[in-house]
Amino acid sequence: MAALLEVIQYFDDSGAEIVHREPPSGSADIKLGAQLIVQDNQWAVFYRDGNALDTFTSGRHTLTTLNLPLLSKLVAIPFGGKSPFQAQVYFISRQTFTEMKWGTKEPITFRDSELTMVRLRAFGRFSMRVADPQIFLQQLVGTKGHYSTDAIEDFLRDMCVARLNDLLGETLKTILDLPRYYDELAGGLKGRVADDFGKYGLELVDFLIGAITPPEEVQKMIDERAGMGAIGDMQRYMAFKAARGIEAAASNPGEAGNAAGLGLGAGIGMMMPGMIAGAMGAGRGPAGGPAAAGAGPAPSGLAGAGATPCPRCQAPVPAGTRFCGNCGAPAAAASVCPKCQSPVAPGMKFCGNCGQSLAAASATTCPKCNSPVAPGAKFCGNCGQGLS
Repeated sequence: MAALLEVIQYFDDSGAEIVHREPPSGSADIKLGAQLIVQDNQWAVFYRDGNALDTFTSGRHTLTTLNLPLLSKLVAIPFGGKSPFQAQVYFISRQTFTEMKWGTKEPITFRDSELTMVRLRAFGRFSMRVADPQIFLQQLVGTKGHYSTDAIEDFLRDMCVARLNDLLGETLKTILDLPRYYDELAGGLKGRVADDFGKYGLELVDFLIGAITPPEEVQKMIDERAGMGAIGDMQRYMAFKAARGIEAAASNPGEAGNAAGLGLGAGIGMMMPGMIAGAMGAGRGPAGGPAAAGAGPAPSGLAGAGATPCPRCQAPVPAGTRFCGNCGAPAAAASVCPKCQSPVAPGMKFCGNCGQSLAAASATTCPKCNSPVAPGAKFCGNCGQGLS
């Protein structure tokens, strides 16, 4: 090597190189007074005799070694022409590497509280940079002359996935809640992985979760479940679809349309009674439906439009019957409004037709059997007692 002062510097054109060594082939007899130029986004670690002597930041630095320019050839003669005082410089990038990706190579098994066992895939991005150059060189680089992000990305990705398995089991109950937990999972995972990165002289700058997704068949099941929830009342939905089918069949001309319409009409004809019955049952209110009769016996087929409730047990009593078939009490005699002569149910205070007050009329009872008597009646309708 010529006895001249040297200038040592390095420029990375790829943007993906973390460490570069000068000289690339190993070590060299760097001369006394060599100039080391370190760029603003670099560190330079100077090694001599196998030891890291110093770490240089940006600027120009003068290196001092045991190799003197004028005497280097004389010193190297006993060693076969090679100087025993070897040195090398490692340039370490200080930039933040953002194009780092992580993801599961194989689906991970997750115990879901609603979907039982599901397999999940996850992926995302993270960014990192070197925080301690000497620890990074000792733990990961070693004596390699070149070290890029490709050499470490797989290792860091596996580290992220391993921590994700633990975090999912501790934080999440069901994958249906995933959208609201993305930020929390990313923050928790960053905190756990940051300590692992620090052991190798690295700093985790950002950690992002792109998606955590179940397999395609599980996604279809979730879509079906969401569709059922959106439908709501299945009976009304089927009625709606049937009506749309009728409209579509009617608007389809030709023999094929007629045949399809006949088939659809036959199917709808078989479904229609159930739909109508369900609609009528849904439309009946609590007062008029069968559930309202829960306070007493269900009305029998003998109860017609003229049935009146029993004054004791409120069971319906058919028109013309003198005693209640349920408890044996005398049936209440039907009364009429004194103003419009419309039938009035026993116990009513006002006429449902004209609004006439029935307070005086309702107070009229038979002196013998105490049955209600219609205003103006001359005999009791229950026992025949004459009324004055």
